[in-house]
Amino acid sequence: MDSAELRTLCLRFPGAYEDFPFGPEASVFKVRAPSGGEDRPGKMFALSNLDATPLSVALKCDPVLAVQLRAAHREITGAWHMNKRHWSDVRLDGGLTDHDVRDLVEDSYDLVVAGLPRTQREALGWSRLAR
Repeated sequence: MDSAELRTLCLRFPGAYEDFPFGPEASVFKVRAPSGGEDRPGKMFALSNLDATPLSVALKCDPVLAVQLRAAHREITGAWHMNKRHWSDVRLDGGLTDHDVRDLVEDSYDLVVAGLPRTQREALGWSRLAR
């Protein structure tokens, strides 16, 4: 998966948008419910320097699953400068399939949206059971 595909993937989710709070080199993908208003910050579900080589993305992950994934895949480690219990760095150097990466990004989005208030989840049309 290349940087254009990663950006497209992250932006395909309802309420997803790209932000640059850490500077122009760090793409932060956030989710905000349509009723959340532009003045309210979204919640981050992915972070990547899309120009980096190798390309990697920091994703939110269930802590128990994160331990298992890191043990099974050398491409997945604790995210640098983030809470390593909840965030993993996923190196996109071909070791993981695009399908695996899509699943990890979707899981990250789902974890973040699950933490939003019910009204915002409903505004996004999100249902944990539907995924």
